[in-house]
Amino acid sequence: MDLERPLPHPITPEARPYWEGLREHRLMLPRCLDCGRAFFYPRIACPYCHSRQIVWTQASGRGRLHAFEIAYQPMGRAFTVKPPYVLAMIELEEGPRMMSNLINVEPDPRAIRCDMPVEVVFERLTDEITLPLFQPARPAGGGR
Repeated sequence: MDLERPLPHPITPEARPYWEGLREHRLMLPRCLDCGRAFFYPRIACPYCHSRQIVWTQASGRGRLHAFEIAYQPMGRAFTVKPPYVLAMIELEEGPRMMSNLINVEPDPRAIRCDMPVEVVFERLTDEITLPLFQPARPAGGGR
């Protein structure tokens, strides 16, 4: 199989619900039962209050572009994605921020703006690994 990027390995027990959700096209986030905050990346304790009382909840898949960079050089030999492409820091509606790629948009600073609404799309790489990518959000109600 010729992949464009290295695969995460191994999948840790703390992150297993995240990766299982992605395979089912669901973006799952850990949420603390004590303070109520969602967080990302998956870990055994809440980064805010340090509680180990964690549940998994499905995220809306919507958010805003917090920051971005257009990559004009490959990230390394393991990545064969052809530049330019957009690296993005997404702030999810639920609060956490996550790194991803912004797709289905021209990799041009004039076409991209911070705070633009985005939505998740899923890219299946293998039977085990599906990645969450983001694209500009479609207008609510199907169009303007």
